[in-house]
Amino acid sequence: MPVSLIDMNTQETLLSIIVSPSVEDSLVDWLLTVDQVTGFTSFPVNGHGSSVHSMSLAEQVSGSRRKILFQTRLPQPQALQLIEKLKQDFANCGLHYWLTPLLAGGQL
Repeated sequence: MPVSLIDMNTQETLLSIIVSPSVEDSLVDWLLTVDQVTGFTSFPVNGHGSSVHSMSLAEQVSGSRRKILFQTRLPQPQALQLIEKLKQDFANCGLHYWLTPLLAGGQL
């Protein structure tokens, strides 16, 4: 059976959000109350980068910083609205995000 491609007219996207562990519970609670989000995934990741000055000594030694990655799939217009809400509700907490177009998805 062929892979079901996502209808390009719906502009499905994957919104990825990275936060520090101290923000994890707040973001979980927030995402659970947002109408556009019908579900999401979260998992621990290690962030690597050149901003050594903001890392603790232990993070500098290990070369990484513990972060939490959230991902949710939604149409692009809704994702852009969600990003605007994130900017308002999570300003100045070091949140990083990116939006990626999806070519295929579904349940098996």
